[in-house]
Amino acid sequence: MTRPTGSALRLTVFVGENDTWHHRPLYSEIVHRAHAAGLAGASVFRGIEGFGGSSLVHTARLLSLSEDLPVAVVIVDTAERVRAFLPQLDELLGADGEGGKGGEGLAILDECEVVLPRPPAPGRRRSPRGPGPVTR
Repeated sequence: MTRPTGSALRLTVFVGENDTWHHRPLYSEIVHRAHAAGLAGASVFRGIEGFGGSSLVHTARLLSLSEDLPVAVVIVDTAERVRAFLPQLDELLGADGEGGKGGEGLAILDECEVVLPRPPAPGRRRSPRGPGPVTR
């Protein structure tokens, strides 16, 4: 895995919290495949309210307890590496797989610029306890 700096591509995948792939959460499958593909990183964010193709509003508000909240998986890496990952994503979001719902979700691509993390200055390394560098 390499950490990109400068120009990059951000892939954001919107799925439902209850969407599955072979009896596993779809968002988890996306993250694990991104990791196996050697992408720089992936994060999952759980939404508090939203709607999608079903036009049903899902919310985390107490009076309307929803168990299918929106989830966003965000992956950032070089454009070449993100685009190479898209066929795997198509498999997950496209046609049904055994035990998987398929046909769920929305994926978007955005050009972005990675400004952090910068490589540490010579003779310095990042502290495992926080963001500040420590001297060797």
